[in-house]
Amino acid sequence: MTQDAVAVAGPAAPSGGKQAAPARKLPTKQLLGLAGIVGFLAVWELIPRVGIVDPRFLPPASEVIAALLRDFGLTAFWLAVGETMLAWAIGLVIAIVAATVLGFIIGSSSFLRKFTNSTVEFLRPIPSVALIPLAVLLFGVKIESTLMLVVYASFWQVFIQVLYGVADVDNVAMNTAKSYGLGRMARVRHVVFPTALPYLMTGVRLAASVALILAITAELVIGSPGLGREIALAQSGGAIAGMYALVLATGLIGVLINLLMRFIERKTLSWHSSIRSEVIV
Repeated sequence: MTQDAVAVAGPAAPSGGKQAAPARKLPTKQLLGLAGIVGFLAVWELIPRVGIVDPRFLPPASEVIAALLRDFGLTAFWLAVGETMLAWAIGLVIAIVAATVLGFIIGSSSFLRKFTNSTVEFLRPIPSVALIPLAVLLFGVKIESTLMLVVYASFWQVFIQVLYGVADVDNVAMNTAKSYGLGRMARVRHVVFPTALPYLMTGVRLAASVALILAITAELVIGSPGLGREIALAQSGGAIAGMYALVLATGLIGVLINLLMRFIERKTLSWHSSIRSEVIV
């Protein structure tokens, strides 16, 4: 056996027929993430207390966290959370369905891709917040205004990914399916959809975060019901600690949404090589 082979094989097991138990690896990533959060909160706590920033404008972290814990016991807080999540969920579902259907239809036709390319490239860069005046004119300060912005912003995240996924279909696989007599819908189901699904799930995960951002932004600027409006009311009423507490709440919701979407993505794509490699690592 060569020296390289010995190095790869590793040290021999100790005598006595019992192998040493493998050492447990510490969850380094989780520990570093927790240390980063603790460090951030410590810096936040010190900055107003040592006078670097006026505590009236940036209260200590302990005061903000205490205000957040008080909010958890208020019915008004959970009603605002419910309004925000309702707009987020409805807008996200509408965007996903519309983007998926149009993405598969347009992506499956070279003519439609060329025909719509200029329109897509013109509409996609338009910031959703630029549509706020139009949303207010059409729907006022109701939830429909928030939905308009959420749908518009989330739609492009999914639509572009679906187009990429459909374009990534292997021509050899498609021709093989045709040679076996599979019809158009059967080819979409057995060839196109499995190829585009990883792209679709990436778009959904990105759209979920964008939808929350636009929901909060619309509520903050337009004044439609939700956490964004509560943040604006707290700021105008001088409840600065309460305002920061609500901002923290939106951040926690964003983290939970991201974890949920990653869980759904892993379950949906458990057969995909990228997900299997993550599990192995």
